[in-house]
Amino acid sequence: MCDVAIVGAGPAGLSAAVNAASEGLKTVVLEGYAPGGQAGSSSLIENFFGFPTGISGGELTNRAQLQAVRFGAKFSTPSQALSLAFEGGEHGAVLQIEGCMATLRTKCVIIATGADYNRIDAEGRERFEGLGVYYAATAHESGLCRGATVIVAGGGNSAGQAAMFLSEWAEKVLLVIRGSDLNKSMSSYLSRRVETKENIEILCRTEIRKMTGEAHLEYVELENMETHELRTVRTPAVLSMIGAKPCTSWLPEEIERDERGFVKTGAAVADAPAWKGVKRRPGPLETSQPGIFAAGDVRSGSVKRCTAAVGEGGMAVEGVHQVLGTYA
Repeated sequence: MCDVAIVGAGPAGLSAAVNAASEGLKTVVLEGYAPGGQAGSSSLIENFFGFPTGISGGELTNRAQLQAVRFGAKFSTPSQALSLAFEGGEHGAVLQIEGCMATLRTKCVIIATGADYNRIDAEGRERFEGLGVYYAATAHESGLCRGATVIVAGGGNSAGQAAMFLSEWAEKVLLVIRGSDLNKSMSSYLSRRVETKENIEILCRTEIRKMTGEAHLEYVELENMETHELRTVRTPAVLSMIGAKPCTSWLPEEIERDERGFVKTGAAVADAPAWKGVKRRPGPLETSQPGIFAAGDVRSGSVKRCTAAVGEGGMAVEGVHQVLGTYA
């Protein structure tokens, strides 16, 4: 039995563990594979606060785990949550855990299971995760693309929005799609904007074949699938917008999700059945079930960045304190 169970030990889960344990909450962290999540596989994270020369994802997340353990958090790895149920009384949630088939009762749960992003099947891609291959178009990526050619892979709305956003800074945006046109997968209003933007070039029936560079991504090789013509492009960044699957299949129906499966929180769940009769509004990271929170990439509307996930982990713990009525 614990005050808070954190499911997932990526940046959001580890941040929540450090904050919860350091503030006196009995904290248990469940991780199905290894602490670190997708950030743990990054060879170098250069924009994380406090590390001006960068730090590897593995080292960053290892430090975070050691810090959480020092404060008293208990880690169970590999331990994958199989189900989440709710009951009345002091302990409002029950987690069934794979492997030992144990039952964990907890007052609050923080869902930080992240998302599995579809990876571009290109030679050398794994070398440039976080060093040229990105999964969100934010101010960080726009800075990298200033005055350069940038590649956006994908034909959906997220790809179109990323291309439009980056076109304000980049000299040129190459939108790489496998299909014959944008109308099949992108909203008509957005596809028209993309097609008429002067510095966006749409490459239909094209795939990324190879990525090369030294410390960072420098060149990308593209192949036209009809003519098999190869084209090499110098670029500092590839934005992969070919979809992601949130790790939410184990959650019950009571935890509401958006059309893509990401967990809804805050105002989006204020009308959920479980909140009827509750004398407070759901917190910004609280789900459709009171006392259950979501943080990081698994949350609908989240910013898919390591630093944002760390911040959400800390915010979720603040919500836990409000539910429990305890403050360190």
